[in-house]
Amino acid sequence: METNCGECGGTIKIPKDAVVGEIVSCPDCGLEYEISKISGGKVELKPAETVGEDWGE
Repeated sequence: METNCGECGGTIKIPKDAVVGEIVSCPDCGLEYEISKISGGKVELKPAETVGEDWGE
């Protein structure tokens, strides 16, 4: 499966064994996406949430 990056238009290859919630990244710009839906050989991505370090606070 393949889809295009919403940021740069690069091709993101999705592994056949990918599952919802898995993080994939664009090989061209490095932006990370979370797989939100897999249906009929098509995949929907949403930007991955980044969680900052809390350093024990």
